[in-house]
Amino acid sequence: MAHETPDPPPPVTPPRRRTRLTRRGRLTLFIGSLLVLVVAAAVLVPLLTRETKTEETPRTLVIPEGRRAPQVYEAVDQALGVPAGTTAAAAPTSDLPLPAAAKGNPEGYLYPATYPVTSATTPKSLLRYMTDTAGRHFGADHITAGARRNDVTVYQTVTIASIVQAEADTEADMGKVARVIHNRLDRGMPLQMDSTLNYALNRSTLDTTTGDTKLASPYNSYAHKGLPPTPIGNPGEQAMTAAITPTPGPWLYFVTVAPGDTRFTDDYAEQQRNVAEFNRNRGGGG
Repeated sequence: MAHETPDPPPPVTPPRRRTRLTRRGRLTLFIGSLLVLVVAAAVLVPLLTRETKTEETPRTLVIPEGRRAPQVYEAVDQALGVPAGTTAAAAPTSDLPLPAAAKGNPEGYLYPATYPVTSATTPKSLLRYMTDTAGRHFGADHITAGARRNDVTVYQTVTIASIVQAEADTEADMGKVARVIHNRLDRGMPLQMDSTLNYALNRSTLDTTTGDTKLASPYNSYAHKGLPPTPIGNPGEQAMTAAITPTPGPWLYFVTVAPGDTRFTDDYAEQQRNVAEFNRNRGGGG
C-alpha cells in the first residue's frame, strides 16, 4: 500500500483590519479636505478675475509749447468729452499750486507735455497735473538761480519765456530774443512786442497797425513799460532756458524779414530798413 503525503494545508490569511478613525482623526481629515477646497478656490478666483477684468488703456493729450490757457482748456474739454467751457469754468475753483503773483491765473503754468487721460480724469485733476509739472520744472535750482542772476522773479522769468516762445522764429533765435527783452527792460524801454498785443486781442497775426498800438490794455507793451501782468502763453523748456541764459549781445530790435531770417540789431536805422524789407516781402506774398 503506497504511502501518501498529505497536501499542505492552505495558507491562512489573517483577517483585514478595518481602520477606524478616532474623533481626532476624523477632525484632521475634515480640516485637510477643507483646506484643499479653499486653496482650489483661491487659485480659481484670480483665474476667473483675469479672464473677466479688462484694464483701461490710457489715452494721451498733447499740449504743445506756446498754447494759451483758453486753447488748453478747449483741448482738455475735447479730450475728456465734456461740454465746451467746462474746463475754463473749473480753472478758477481748482485750487491749483500757483505762485502768489499769479493770483489764481494758471496762464504760463499749464506745462506743455503729453498727459495720460482715462475715464477717471477730470478737468480739475488734469489742470492740477499740468501745474504740478510746471512747479517741478520752474522750481528747479537752475531756474531759480537764473532768475536771481537776471534780477527778476521766477514768475517774471516765465512771463519772459512766454514772450520768447511767441516771438522767436526758430529755437536758435530764442536766446537772442530773450536778450532783446532783457536789454530793453534794463534800459527802461517799452518792449513793443506784437505778441503781447495779440494776446490782448486774442489773435495771432504778423500785422500790427498803429491803432493796435494805442489799445487800452496792460498787455499793450507799446504803451506800457515793463512786462505784461501775466505770461502770454505756456512756454516750453527751450524758451525757459533762453529766458534764464540769454545770448550775450547789445541788440534792442529784431524782425523776421522772411521765414528763417530774423535780424537783430541795436541800430534803429538798420531796424527800419529791415522792417521795410519785411513789409516788401509781405506785400509781395499777398
